[in-house]
Amino acid sequence: MIQYLGEALGVLFANRVRSFLTALGLIIGVMAVIAIQVLGSGMAGAVGGVLGSLNDRSFTLVPNVRQTDFTRAQIKPDDIARAKRTIPGIAEAIPAAGIARLTRAGHHQARLSIAGESDNRFITTPVLYGRAFVPGEIATSAHVALLSNEGYTRLFADGENPTGRSLRIGDRRYDIVGVLQKPRTGILPNVVRGDVFLPYTTFGQDFLRGRTVFGARFLIDDNAQLPDVEKATIKFFQDIKKGRVQYQTFDRKSFSSAIDGIFGGLTLVVALIGAVSLLVAGIGILNIMLVSVTERTREIGVRKAIGATRAQVLAQFFIEALLLSSIGCAIGLALGLLIGYAVNRYALVAISGVVAPIPWLRSVLIATGFATVVTLAFGTYPAYRAASLDPIEALRYE
Repeated sequence: MIQYLGEALGVLFANRVRSFLTALGLIIGVMAVIAIQVLGSGMAGAVGGVLGSLNDRSFTLVPNVRQTDFTRAQIKPDDIARAKRTIPGIAEAIPAAGIARLTRAGHHQARLSIAGESDNRFITTPVLYGRAFVPGEIATSAHVALLSNEGYTRLFADGENPTGRSLRIGDRRYDIVGVLQKPRTGILPNVVRGDVFLPYTTFGQDFLRGRTVFGARFLIDDNAQLPDVEKATIKFFQDIKKGRVQYQTFDRKSFSSAIDGIFGGLTLVVALIGAVSLLVAGIGILNIMLVSVTERTREIGVRKAIGATRAQVLAQFFIEALLLSSIGCAIGLALGLLIGYAVNRYALVAISGVVAPIPWLRSVLIATGFATVVTLAFGTYPAYRAASLDPIEALRYE
């Protein structure tokens, strides 16, 4: 076996340009499939990171921007309060809105995004300092504030615990009750994450004052009821507007499903590319092996004349085809892992903050499977043809 392997390496090395070009289709196909496998794991982690701070019992309702009468479909805070009282299964309902205001704390000031939040938190980022809001602060529209890590960093450069201190938004003063930890990703829009959170009742009273908002955010009692509550909420707003208005909802699962759908399409395209590359590579290996058999006909005749069996000749050429396909798959595997890791590390992780594990075992199994299929499908016939040559005719071959 070692002798056959050495001979096969010698033949491939002697014709290295031809061997590389033959394996190129296999390299491209394996590289594409492996890279998409690695990116698939990275994308799954990225989706979890981007949406990780959203409560999985929540959803957001917004008017469809493509409808003809968008003004009629706009949402007011009073509409949101009525929905909470009317629709079964809703635990909390707050406006989805963000307003940029100049915010001051001590000698520092910054223009930050102000948003509303509830004691039933829509954002599940853990608390770094202090606490979140309590029901009494929501009920009394208390002048308290919860800072995001971004807001805290911009207002308190000293890095000290700011709870118990105050900040001013315009001419209004708010006591700081807590600071959130740094989220894994900053890709969520400010109307969701915000820089400074106020009790949503305080936010509505001090800043909205009955004006229309971007949308409404709902928290339900049981996430198993999420699809039914979303449908009921859309119908409720369509009924109270008394017109042909359209709304759409977004939740963590729908975001994930949409991204999975996009990635599923990309996976199918790459799989087709891999299949075509596999077919082209297989045909190339079949052709090269047949050429090799023809070029070495006299050598095969000499081997058989001095006692080589059909099985030995068959093994010699089969191992040569196996080695050629294995080298192509190994190079494709290495390049696919490298490309997938680079895109995952420097793009997806930068966006999501989540480092997903690379599917090493699955990638190796795919590359091994490709090499096996190509060898069996396209390397067997040339090896069989070489083993079937008549030694007398082979010795006569010029």
